Amino acid sequence: MSEFYIDPDIKKAETLPASFYQSDAVFEQLKDNVFGNSFQWFGSVSELLPVEDFVKPLRFIEGFIEEPFFLKKTDGKAFCFSNVCTHRGNLIFHHEGPSKRITCGYHGRQWKNDGAVKFMPEFSDVENFPRACDHLKAFKTAFLGPHLFVGIDSNMAIDAVFSKMKERIGFLPLEDFIIDPNHNKDYLVNCHWALYCDNYLEGFHIPFVHEDLNAALDYGAYKTELFDNGSLQIGYASGGDEVFDLPEGHPDSGKAVSAYYYWVFPNMMFNFYPWGLSVNIVRPISKHKTRVLFRSYVWDENKLEEGAGALLDKVEREDEFVVEGVHKGLQSSTYKTGRFSPKREQGVHHFHRLLAASLSKT
Repeated sequence: MSEFYIDPDIKKAETLPASFYQSDAVFEQLKDNVFGNSFQWFGSVSELLPVEDFVKPLRFIEGFIEEPFFLKKTDGKAFCFSNVCTHRGNLIFHHEGPSKRITCGYHGRQWKNDGAVKFMPEFSDVENFPRACDHLKAFKTAFLGPHLFVGIDSNMAIDAVFSKMKERIGFLPLEDFIIDPNHNKDYLVNCHWALYCDNYLEGFHIPFVHEDLNAALDYGAYKTELFDNGSLQIGYASGGDEVFDLPEGHPDSGKAVSAYYYWVFPNMMFNFYPWGLSVNIVRPISKHKTRVLFRSYVWDENKLEEGAGALLDKVEREDEFVVEGVHKGLQSSTYKTGRFSPKREQGVHHFHRLLAASLSKT
């Protein structure tokens, strides 16, 4: 096991070394120790499961952790089970669609809606059947409003993360946010996935990289708050740009907030703007390549091109240029590690500490 140490005192701490991003062994450890123990976002329940008894087969992180599972709506609730038959390992569902039954098409094994074995042909003479392992394994689900998350083997207190988020965005009617396919995009970025998160987790680069975003934000007032397994960056408007209409008693009441940028360990970003929500999911492909999913949920389309939430594709391209440059630079023999800005890089320091702690677990 590779182990790394990040000093808890940001004024003394060094960043993760270049070897963290270069090592094949570390990349595999991150798959098991970080992503294998994570929750992942899959979308709103209404888009995933539009009708009762609807089934949707998915993989945990496509191309990276290929654990197959399926979602099923039963009695108005979403459930998640392994999509692998407990008889011979066949995939149970290959396509999404309505299905009242959970039946394997190979030898006819059936399960109840709670995952318990219901029926198996030609098994009347089998002793000690069914056993616990013959039932379908249920995976954990969690919800932020209508948004569904799945954890295949996670002990992360995801609900505590959502509670921290709701302290500020709880007044927003997330159920009324509508997916906007016209603003959905996938980006392929030639960098290590953690570098993309490093960049997201600090506003330090904004004046140097994002001219338009910097004009919309008050850089001097930019703020980062840390919490277990996540962080929040608050973008305040620099002038008359679109801001939230915050209710009385809100933690930021009276302030001109134009964006709440939430990051959830290890790879999920939830960016709330006056127009709605931009979900960004960072998915590793290899040590050198990352896919970033952008999904937009619009609440007020009239505000889409205003303030910090405008020109998101341009901001993304600017970020790609920077992180790809960092990735190339880290292949150099001259760079070993760096230092953190205590004022501007608290989020990156927090992320590196979480990664180092995860890699130290056996």
